Amino acid sequence: MIGYLRGILLESDYSSCLIDVQGVGYNVLIPLSTFDKLPRSGGEVSLWISTQVREDAITLFGFAEKDEKKLFENLLDVSGIGGKLALAILSGMPLESLCAAIVNGDVKLLSKISGVGKKTAERLVVDLRDKLPKLGLSFAAGAGAVELPSADDPRSGAISDALMALAQLGFKNDLAREKVNAIASSLPPEECSSENLLRLAIQQLAGSR
Repeated sequence: MIGYLRGILLESDYSSCLIDVQGVGYNVLIPLSTFDKLPRSGGEVSLWISTQVREDAITLFGFAEKDEKKLFENLLDVSGIGGKLALAILSGMPLESLCAAIVNGDVKLLSKISGVGKKTAERLVVDLRDKLPKLGLSFAAGAGAVELPSADDPRSGAISDALMALAQLGFKNDLAREKVNAIASSLPPEECSSENLLRLAIQQLAGSR
């Protein structure tokens, strides 16, 4: 089983990358949290690998940090979650917010991740709620205390929707969250819709690229 790769990054997009390791090209599927940390094409890259073997395929999933791989493999232990859905979950929101949502039992927020319905969100909470704090993940430390939009805050739904849309578009999580929160704070409540937040955030984020 392949557990680690180090080589030259040939190309990448928001969900995969191609790594040249001594003349052999490895296609690796990745979450957005890893894409954020990739070098430019031609640079050296190191990824922790989770190898999934099926009768018809061998798939490599890569992670910039060992803790990301550990969380991914714990997601695979949840009934009904395979490799691609686990990647979608990791890419659906910042990892700190994902861990906080699971520990806090926020089924409604988890259900907004692409591919995750209410039943899957409930299984995530049941299977991982007590387990996550014991894994020692750097981004899960104090997960229950991570600040998420309050359910009583009328802006919370719009902020969450805008952040998830930006994550799916491939914008870096930390910068997207900073921009969306700043925009939401500057807008009057009646103008703080997910559409407005997304439109204004894309304008600002695109200008900073």
